[in-house]
Amino acid sequence: MTRRTKISHFAKGLGQSLLSLSFNLGGMLAGTLLALNLDVLSATSWALLLFPGILSLRGAIGGLFCGRLSTGLHVGTVKASYTGNTRRFYVILDSVIALTLVSSVTMGLAGSLFGVAFAGITLLDSLAILAVITSTMGLSLVAISPITVGIAVLSFKKGLDPDVTVYPVISTVADVLVTICYIIVLGGFFSSEVGRLSVMLFDFAFFFVVCYIVVRNHAEPVFVKTMKESLLTLTIVAVIVNVTGSFLAKISQAIGNKREIYVVYPALIDTVGDVGSIIGSTATTNLTLGVLKPTFRSMKRHLAVVAAAWIASIIMFVVFFSTASFMQGIAVVNYTEFALRILLTNILAVSAIVFIAYAIAIITYKKGLDPDNLVIPIESSLADSVTTLALLLALTINA
Repeated sequence: MTRRTKISHFAKGLGQSLLSLSFNLGGMLAGTLLALNLDVLSATSWALLLFPGILSLRGAIGGLFCGRLSTGLHVGTVKASYTGNTRRFYVILDSVIALTLVSSVTMGLAGSLFGVAFAGITLLDSLAILAVITSTMGLSLVAISPITVGIAVLSFKKGLDPDVTVYPVISTVADVLVTICYIIVLGGFFSSEVGRLSVMLFDFAFFFVVCYIVVRNHAEPVFVKTMKESLLTLTIVAVIVNVTGSFLAKISQAIGNKREIYVVYPALIDTVGDVGSIIGSTATTNLTLGVLKPTFRSMKRHLAVVAAAWIASIIMFVVFFSTASFMQGIAVVNYTEFALRILLTNILAVSAIVFIAYAIAIITYKKGLDPDNLVIPIESSLADSVTTLALLLALTINA
């Protein structure tokens, strides 16, 4: 590859990465909704603790769906069509629906155990946690899945790389919609008996739909493989996301009433996760196509993608803290401090997630597992924890 070709490849990657990550401005809408509804989240002691976990879990499942669609479009097992798609496509969609319920229950149980051990929640709280998580995830699935398919098909038809464009766009849309769903479900569940009953009825309906899907696909190899591999992944994710919630609780204690942190928080975790998805998804596709060898040495052939995605993330972090500062009317002195802490968060989080995403892609491929079932789900949930921890460190250093 000539130097001019490398520069052209880098410029193209930077342009597509910046385009994709620019959608994370929508994450600030999710953050604004969070900041404006802190009273709803204060209705119970566990509501704020669950919020990053729900974002992570939705991101993990969305990442699995995006990864399978992107690879399927590249290799031809999924058609670039909104209707009349392949059998493989519908099996993937059924897998996502089933995994959403299973992962919701898993996270609810893990969150309950975590809460009983460290937050002093009761058995009644555990049932409420399970009901709220399941309804939130189910509602968001109905809203997000059609958008995911639409973005994947449109990007492929327009000649864009779905590995670079789909997940970053969807992760932002998902964060906004999940935040809205979470606030609606929480508000309904704690407002009245009718609201509580509505949430529970929705959960039962979701359960019966998944039972039908499992019966229909129990002998389908793709469905069985996806469920087996992804269940392990989502169990790991369920543990990780509860740790993320603990970090957010500590951040909440550290920042007091500084709403600008809440405003940028979803956008930050979105962007770091998107960088990891770009690295992991492009590596996964190139491994499948034989362009990359499953070794860490081959990462040097991926540096243009890494550099493009990282630079794009820095640009977006600048946009995030500048926009949040303007929205909250932050003084110049405080703006500089805020900017330095957010940029330090980027350096700490992105450097870690680049290595993590590439490592997961290589290891899963060498183990004979399907990277699309593992890479983005694991890296996206780890990205949320890594970013939250990096933000906590950046906020507490010399505080």
